[in-house]
Amino acid sequence: MAQLPQTLDDAIAQAQIATQAAIAAGYSRLQVELLFPELKPLPVAEKFVPAFADLGAGLKVFFTDAGTAALAKRDWGDVPFQIRSLDVAGSRQTTPVEDYIDPDDQVYLFIAPSSVEVAPVEQICNAVGDRPIVLLNPRLEDVATIGIGYAGRKLRDRFLSTIEPCYFLRPLDDQTALMRCYPSPWQVWLQTDGVYQAIAEEREKPDSEKLDEIFAKAMGAQAPKQNLFSSLQQFLRALGR
Repeated sequence: MAQLPQTLDDAIAQAQIATQAAIAAGYSRLQVELLFPELKPLPVAEKFVPAFADLGAGLKVFFTDAGTAALAKRDWGDVPFQIRSLDVAGSRQTTPVEDYIDPDDQVYLFIAPSSVEVAPVEQICNAVGDRPIVLLNPRLEDVATIGIGYAGRKLRDRFLSTIEPCYFLRPLDDQTALMRCYPSPWQVWLQTDGVYQAIAEEREKPDSEKLDEIFAKAMGAQAPKQNLFSSLQQFLRALGR
């Protein structure tokens, strides 16, 4: 059983191991999510990238815009891998997908891609075959952009549903958290007397109704009403930040 990390660095280290394990098991479309408020993608990406240090130039890292890519090149110094940006103007892709791909590429890492970039991300996934793609803190399912109607459902069925969540960590409130660290199942954590304990494991990601059921069983009348966006700062302090 995976243990709840004590610090953000611990969580990133867990995410690296989970990603490597999932790739070794044959998964080629992976997702890593560290869902904390005000978490900036660039420092997290810098700490996550060493998971692929042995690939050298075989790793290609994509940022959503040229400015962030340039910032990474400046701050990270001389690195052996490639740093690129996804060129999307409004909803229009400006770079042919073939220009993003090289024969020597081994792993593609996308940093915080949003629903604006979902088209090139999907096209690259389809074009590279079985070469692994990792999405770090993606925001591809923005309902305001992809919609909740037919087009949104088709995107989820066609592409988003093919992505394996190999690492997921999200505080639910000041004493509960949801976690998945491949190959472990989804875990629900509860803090009791200052100590976090796993109170449930699920094969599929539990929705809010299932979480209410789990907490009601574990806590009875003290079970929290789930609000996925409340009291997150307290959990961050519990992680030692």
